[in-house]
Amino acid sequence: MRLKQFKAESKKLLDLMINSIYTNKEIFLRELISNSSDAIDKLRFKSLTDESVKISASELRILLTIDKDARTITISDNGIGMTKEELENNLGTIAKSGSLDFKKENKDESIDIIGQFGVGFYSAFMIASKVSVTSRAFGEDKAYVWQSEGALGYTIEEASKDTVGTDIVLTVKEDTENENYSRFLEEYGIVEIVKKYSDYVRYPIMMERTKSRMKDRPEDADENYKNEYETYRELETLNSMIPLWKRKKSDVSDDEYTQFYKDTFYDYEAPAKVIKTESEGLVSYTSLLFIPSHAPFDFYSKEYKKGLALYTSGVMIMEKCADLLPDYFSFVRGVVDSADLSLNISREILQKDHQLKTISKNIEKKIKNELSLMLVNEREKYEEFFKAFGRMLKFGVYSDYGMNREKLQDLLIFYSAKQEKMITLDEYVSSMPEGQKYIYFAAGDSAERLAKLPSAEAVTDHGYDLLLCTEDIDEFCLQMLRNYKEKDFKNIGTGDLGLETDEEKEELKNASEEAKSLFDLMKNTLKDKVCDIRLSSKLKEHPVSLSSDGPVSIEMEKVLKNMPGSEGMISAKVLELNANHKIFETLKNANESGDFEKVEKYTKLLYNQALLIEGLKIDDPIEYAKAVCELMN
Repeated sequence: MRLKQFKAESKKLLDLMINSIYTNKEIFLRELISNSSDAIDKLRFKSLTDESVKISASELRILLTIDKDARTITISDNGIGMTKEELENNLGTIAKSGSLDFKKENKDESIDIIGQFGVGFYSAFMIASKVSVTSRAFGEDKAYVWQSEGALGYTIEEASKDTVGTDIVLTVKEDTENENYSRFLEEYGIVEIVKKYSDYVRYPIMMERTKSRMKDRPEDADENYKNEYETYRELETLNSMIPLWKRKKSDVSDDEYTQFYKDTFYDYEAPAKVIKTESEGLVSYTSLLFIPSHAPFDFYSKEYKKGLALYTSGVMIMEKCADLLPDYFSFVRGVVDSADLSLNISREILQKDHQLKTISKNIEKKIKNELSLMLVNEREKYEEFFKAFGRMLKFGVYSDYGMNREKLQDLLIFYSAKQEKMITLDEYVSSMPEGQKYIYFAAGDSAERLAKLPSAEAVTDHGYDLLLCTEDIDEFCLQMLRNYKEKDFKNIGTGDLGLETDEEKEELKNASEEAKSLFDLMKNTLKDKVCDIRLSSKLKEHPVSLSSDGPVSIEMEKVLKNMPGSEGMISAKVLELNANHKIFETLKNANESGDFEKVEKYTKLLYNQALLIEGLKIDDPIEYAKAVCELMN
């Protein structure tokens, strides 16, 4: 028997196919099953265009057989088969695809052909030392067998086969120190691979399996009889064939969607939202997406990987395609199925082309629309969703220099001090009284504490609402938004809040000039702990508070301290004194009478008090406690 050489640069190219293109050895079964599915597709298509072709759709199938003793796996189909010339052309030339030729010749969009590159077949050599392909083409009397043990070449000779179709026999390699090839000879291993990659191939993938059952109880058995079991073999269909996402939404119950979600993504709770999409156009695809009702335990860890399962014609190409989801929607789970994607020759890696970008853009828009509808129509459910995943939306606003802020701003909700519930930015602006210039917010770790801040009381006393922001990302998010519907955001912990009248401002200016020497002494006492000391009319009954100047607020400083590489990112603190409080009068009198020691002691005391109000640590708690005790004597 003459050994023929591969036409496509022999060993080097075949080694590349086996060792470089495919990263996972179990892919071989996906590729061979896909080829079998293509062969059956071609026969079905022929029956539609040629009345002489008589086939029974119910008999079309792919059969898997394992022989542990012979160390073989057989993949058989009753598709269109191959002639001697087609074996030569399709298998003798690496990267030659009969499926690609078929697709070019037949433009019928209803026919899905999975394999287009002619490379997938050679993935068999990852686990096989020898590959034998016996095929009889439809309408032919003779069958032929193609055999190869790798890059050295192949043989083709006449063979005996009673039925039309193809049998691929893989002789599995012996185990090595680094690789357990015998796992591919185990029934459960094959079933697992089929369920993972080929569960939605449209034809039955069948295999005879070993099962156990209880023996019939003998008629004369007494009360001491113990049940006995026996093993038997039974042909079983391994795949479900029809993907849930391919069925009409009206034909699928909510319970079916829930069960699919739980089984596929190992969740114990039903999803908060099911999103089913079918799109036709430049890129046709079907998607079935789920918004979980709670965050996975590892969601906010580095181990979590975003992405949607990607299928083409029912065959899984990627378990998690990250390019289909933006980071701020990384909580979404689901599948996308499209026959229009451009894949590389191994079908494991997507080409970075406009098709994928189009699908991703459409999915992003659909998710946003569904969340917007949930916000309007299912408010309670949306608030529960936001507790779990609102942080990601805020990160989406902040990241990429705010590029996505307009997409996401209407999905944000914050706690309202005035309305005592979660509200949107639109709801805040809509309820603003006439004359209010800013959207006021307070950032910190506790809504209860924030509501009691001196500046918070000043805002609410004016009849203005205040957003209480308790997540560390909140202030960064709002700073990136900058404004909403032409209303700037104003952090009550920074600078002028725009609450004073012109008359009040003039009074404060005059009082500050009169107290200049006092402020100089206080600044000298506190040194670099504050950048300025000012009078304020917003403090009501409070004698003192801290605010900040510049881009870094006091709350941002707290957050940044816990981040690597943020050393030196400190806020420029301002000590604000209540111009109308008795304490200010006491300070002025002490300064005018020359009791500078008292001024210094009171300054330190007030500064520490302001730190505590802001939730900051004081430098010397013992000194502060002693100073308070001295005042009490």
